[in-house]
Amino acid sequence: MDSIPVVELHDVSKIYPMPAGDVHALNHVNFSIHVGEFVAIMGPSGSGKSTLMNIIGCLDVPTSGIVKINGMSTSDMKDDELTIHRRDNIGFIFQKYNLISLLTAYENVEYPLILKYGRHDTTTRTADLLRMVGLTDAQMQHTPYELSGGQQQRVSIARALANDPTFLLCDEPTGNLDSKMSTQIMELLKDLHSKGRTIVMVTHNPATAEYADRIVIIRDGVIVNE
Repeated sequence: MDSIPVVELHDVSKIYPMPAGDVHALNHVNFSIHVGEFVAIMGPSGSGKSTLMNIIGCLDVPTSGIVKINGMSTSDMKDDELTIHRRDNIGFIFQKYNLISLLTAYENVEYPLILKYGRHDTTTRTADLLRMVGLTDAQMQHTPYELSGGQQQRVSIARALANDPTFLLCDEPTGNLDSKMSTQIMELLKDLHSKGRTIVMVTHNPATAEYADRIVIIRDGVIVNE
């Protein structure tokens, strides 16, 4: 592919200083993700996949190496610049949904728009996104605890799409769901991908990973199948 990758990691390492000795969570990692790809990142516990996800999501910074999102290096960005970068370019979908319990489903999805524009959504975007992921108008007015796990994850997906991010970053998106709900959520992500959405997903589940175009295996902080 000739286009600028959505995500680029160049010789990225992450070292955590520990009393018993430094932990090398990532060791000289190089890889990239292009527009429209659906990439699954897999690896055993302690392999470095969570660290890799946090660095791709600009939630953590590498000890060394260069991380680029949309061709822009994040390495020299200040905290406020990284916050805006995350808000505008990355849509996060978490295993535990991370919805705001005091807000309704509608308000949870609207919240990123308020953060970006400083006002309530005066368009139909919030409602359109919730309908797209399968919620009814009545369900939009429920708080997360009044919704099933699958419905909460649908709200999480709608929220992740609110600011039309460059890519979706999914952390075990079906980890808290039963097999039926897991299939429904993965079919929803597959549908988003078929419409051109770039998706990066961290998972330990081979069945979930099979939905991706490409599976990246990380072991002992090293990508072993690129």
